[in-house]
Amino acid sequence: MARATRWLTGAAREERGDVPGWILITLMTAGLVIAIWALAGPALSQVFEQAISRVTGF
Repeated sequence: MARATRWLTGAAREERGDVPGWILITLMTAGLVIAIWALAGPALSQVFEQAISRVTGF
């Protein structure tokens, strides 16, 4: 039992993850969202305004 406990605690200490990789993925995702929003924002805003005007036009 003690051997299994030592093995599990040792494995847990070695499992650190790839923090810089996750930070890079997060920053790249945020950059993509900002770029897409900048390009498609005006068109999406216009589509939304047209839809609202059609609904309230009745």
